[in-house]
Amino acid sequence: MDATNGNGGASKYITLVSKDGFEFVVLREATLCSDYIRGMLRNNMTEARTGRCELQDINGVILEKVVEYFHYWYKYRDREDVPDMEIPVENCLELVVAADYLGMDKQV
Repeated sequence: MDATNGNGGASKYITLVSKDGFEFVVLREATLCSDYIRGMLRNNMTEARTGRCELQDINGVILEKVVEYFHYWYKYRDREDVPDMEIPVENCLELVVAADYLGMDKQV
């Protein structure tokens, strides 16, 4: 399947797939805070053509929270008065590992 919008351009959305098979459709621009995903979506990479990124090191529960963060980041990216995001304490360590894996420690 080709991830184009019908006019030959890249689709507005991509699909992120966890290691346990959960799929999340995400606004492409919202994933730009991840160096890893941004790299996958470059020119001739398979992920750029298909709009599907398989993340073999992240399970569905953690990827769901990462996707929530992508939308949170996108919504508040240009604001200074950003509300806190709820992070379950039991997922903190796995979320830090996922954020490191995805290269989300840099400012965009």
